[in-house]
Amino acid sequence: MPTTDILLYLAIAILVVWRVIIRQFRGSAPTVRGLTVIPGLLVIVGAVSCAPLLPKASGAELGLLATDLALLIAFGVARAASTRLTERNGYAFQKGTAATLVLWLATIAIRVGVALVGVQLGVAGPLTSASLLLSMGLTIGTQNAVVYLRAQRLGLRIAPDRATPVRS
Repeated sequence: MPTTDILLYLAIAILVVWRVIIRQFRGSAPTVRGLTVIPGLLVIVGAVSCAPLLPKASGAELGLLATDLALLIAFGVARAASTRLTERNGYAFQKGTAATLVLWLATIAIRVGVALVGVQLGVAGPLTSASLLLSMGLTIGTQNAVVYLRAQRLGLRIAPDRATPVRS
């Protein structure tokens, strides 16, 4: 993998850690923009990176990718379930718990572990590394979608986007 790709992935990982994980533990009022922009961009960039590699990937590598994505989606659901949702200033307020942190660490370990297993089995190819952004976007997007649905089920309003003025 070229050094520029490694640096790009590192920069994106730092952004995700700061923007997503750390904010979860400080707590925030979710907005539609906040719930969709980062995971949406990650999924789009990840899908564009993966698309040209799909025809060249072996069945085993495609199976590895499917397993990885299924596990990360499941962990996204679990993290959302572990997130505390309350009402603050008339809107939903989300805050990660100790269980959310453990599940984030497990999510990272699963992603690394699946890649290492793929290398050990000789089935990890270019698609395995190219799918990093796709898998990050799907796990975060799944978590955000479930948080949104939980807030709706609890009757909690989602805050307007910061650029949108709040009306009384």
